[in-house]
Amino acid sequence: MPETVKGIVDRYIFFNEENGYSIIKLKDTSVIVGTLPKLNQGESIEVSGNWIVHPKFGKQFKIENFSIAYPTTKTGVINYLGSGLIKGIGKSTAEKIYSVFGTKTLDILEKNIHRLLEVEGIGEKKLEMIKKGWAEQQGIKNVMLFLQSYGISTAYSLKIYKTYGNTAPEIIKQNPYRLISDVYGIGFKIADQIGKKLGIEERSPMRIKAGILFVLNEISKNGHTYCPEIDLIESVTQTLNYDLASSDTIIQELQNEGLIVIHKKNIYLADLYYAERGIEESMKLIQSIPKEEINYEKLLRAIENRYSKEQLAAIKYSLSNKILIITGGPGTGKTTALKGIIDIYKRMEKKILLAAPTGRAAKRMAEVIKMEAKTIHRLLEFNPSDNSFAYNKFNQLSADLIIIDEVSMIDTYLMYHLITAIDTKTTIVFVGDIDQLPSVGPGNVLRDLINSNSVSVVRLNKIFRQAESSDIIKNAHLINKGAMPVFNAKDTDFVFLDEKEPVVISEKILALCKDELPSKLKFDPLLDIQVITPMYKGDVGVNYLNKLFQARINKNDIIYSQGDRIFKAGDKIMQLRNNYDKNIYNGDIGFLIEYDDENKNLVTDFEGRLIKYSPDEFDEITLAYAITVHKSQGSEYPCIIMPMVTQNYIMLQRNLLYTGITRASKLLIMLGSKQAVSIAVNNNKVQRRFTTLFSLD
Repeated sequence: MPETVKGIVDRYIFFNEENGYSIIKLKDTSVIVGTLPKLNQGESIEVSGNWIVHPKFGKQFKIENFSIAYPTTKTGVINYLGSGLIKGIGKSTAEKIYSVFGTKTLDILEKNIHRLLEVEGIGEKKLEMIKKGWAEQQGIKNVMLFLQSYGISTAYSLKIYKTYGNTAPEIIKQNPYRLISDVYGIGFKIADQIGKKLGIEERSPMRIKAGILFVLNEISKNGHTYCPEIDLIESVTQTLNYDLASSDTIIQELQNEGLIVIHKKNIYLADLYYAERGIEESMKLIQSIPKEEINYEKLLRAIENRYSKEQLAAIKYSLSNKILIITGGPGTGKTTALKGIIDIYKRMEKKILLAAPTGRAAKRMAEVIKMEAKTIHRLLEFNPSDNSFAYNKFNQLSADLIIIDEVSMIDTYLMYHLITAIDTKTTIVFVGDIDQLPSVGPGNVLRDLINSNSVSVVRLNKIFRQAESSDIIKNAHLINKGAMPVFNAKDTDFVFLDEKEPVVISEKILALCKDELPSKLKFDPLLDIQVITPMYKGDVGVNYLNKLFQARINKNDIIYSQGDRIFKAGDKIMQLRNNYDKNIYNGDIGFLIEYDDENKNLVTDFEGRLIKYSPDEFDEITLAYAITVHKSQGSEYPCIIMPMVTQNYIMLQRNLLYTGITRASKLLIMLGSKQAVSIAVNNNKVQRRFTTLFSLD
């Protein structure tokens, strides 16, 4: 027979942000354990369940069901209101409110909230903030109570509430699988967990369709634009724990509904299939419109002595072709060739636009070209409110020349939006290094375009004299050819420190960043130095290094903590996904400024722009003292420190090593074993991506 315990929340002993599992000390009574929404100090709670004896922690009450009531004591009410629950009310404001209304405080908030104007320091503006915060909290609490019964964590509950508002329970009951596409971070497992509790059967078409679309989306995250049908059926069967083969009519139904495309036993998400076809059609159309006849021989004669044969070929091709790809490694003169192209077009008084896929890449492009460069999203004027672009196939960009840098980072979706928004009269120059890592998103656009023979390509291979003095550049080209780099030449900018123990390596990296490089070379440990590593896990992985650096380099106070996540003022952070509302993108680097207690926001600085994050957005940022090689792509730092250990065997690939070392402009320090470097150099098995750009038969 279940027992009942009542009490007031005193403090959290433990809280798991992911699943809501809580260990809470109640004031003057007991310790309760179980899955709960996040509570605040001073809240009253009634739980039913049974007493257990934990072998280590002793007597605890295991929760089966619960209900939450408002606190009634002065301390409880003040702690409740001042706990961060309601925007606009901090601890001091809570005390002022209670001093005016006493035990009626919560009743006033519930029924006559406008009376808060009687409290010193609360004006109309602050009242509106409090009203909004109070109403929001009532809605959040109702949604959390609903979701808690389905085992959904507090963090996800907040995201669900932000997406659906007070209608969340009705929407979820109707189709819980909507959560997969509507709420960032929720996958099939969580949605299916709710679906099962709602009584949705394993063989339900709703469930099977959701499983198929989920698997196709996951496959696209690995870079593929389609999946062979046999592989899809196997993956979906594992995901659903249900034999899809007997239900393959559902695959046809999804095609009839316009959600997927089936072509020769290959299954595409419909938008990816049509994006590939749209890129092909737009490029063919642009190239079918002849270029304006230009007598450029005189212009070329005036500049031809400044450029190599390859660079001059690139300049000529930009004048005679509608679409051109320039590819080459570091030090081969891509930037010089671009400057030559721009020089010619400026002499002809042509309109020129520059863009790159990320903010950091666009900034770097602007710095070296000495012209404004935008992100592709800014160039196309992306509108986050409806996920649309102002410039599109119906309203195209007007320019004579558009140059796009770091094309290896552009995925199929973004290339579709870009190419369809460019007027057919425009000349387009794509620039990229085919040997770098491909895009994080679906597709292998640069490689597919080069291999297709559908557009003109200029390959820059010659390393110029200025670059020849750099061991970083020389070693990058050696690695790219499958040869071992030359270690520790005299007066080198490519330093290798031989060490096999990962724990020792992590300590050496810390010492380099914290003391040696700042004192000897005047590198700023946060602005000039970037640690990049192949993996997240392990003693030289991103996760461990970030915790180590935060503890040992940043001596500021903790401003926010949740579970095992800790943020301090001054922390170096990185944006993890594109947030178009904030105009901030995956891979952007910034710094934490403060936690705004009154508005419950983390305040950050991204290159001089103050960006605020609400609690449901906190998972969009992470520590960035160390980042993965993938996340570093498109960026350049004065000093790169890169561990290479055999424990990272699965990620030791030539293109990853090549991409990593080419992020360094002045100094590359590699720590690890030569065996690990050798494994990477000799592993040129670039994972095949299933794509059909210019190759659909």
